[in-house]
Amino acid sequence: MISIAIIGIAAAGAAQFGAVYQRRMAEKELLFVGGEFQHALISYAQATPQFQVPAPRTLDDLLRDPRYPNVVRHLRKIYADPMTGKADWVLDMSPDGQTIVGIHSASKGHPIQIANLPWQFQRFDGARSYEDWVFTANLPTPVRR
Repeated sequence: MISIAIIGIAAAGAAQFGAVYQRRMAEKELLFVGGEFQHALISYAQATPQFQVPAPRTLDDLLRDPRYPNVVRHLRKIYADPMTGKADWVLDMSPDGQTIVGIHSASKGHPIQIANLPWQFQRFDGARSYEDWVFTANLPTPVRR
């Protein structure tokens, strides 16, 4: 009877550890995928022809830039959100509502890692939700130490 209880406690602990590990891996994947979107938004802005809008109207514009007659790609594919498992990204739009200035997860979950993020994501330190991890074309400058 005691050994069954011990096995049950160990199994519950292992399951909880597995869930935390899985969420940590999803957070790392979110930073990677968010970074890909961030780089695509930067690439789109930098490739803007004169007198054109420097931000995409849709995520599909990052897959095939409509401003050029030939295929210009800033992003390989629309990635799924690692936190939700779907491509249900929330788009942060410009004040006029016409172009995308940022993207973030639809997950309202609380991040496990809230400090010591890579330098390009240090603005996420102390975030209370994955919704606060907004990936934009504005990269912060690295902190010199």
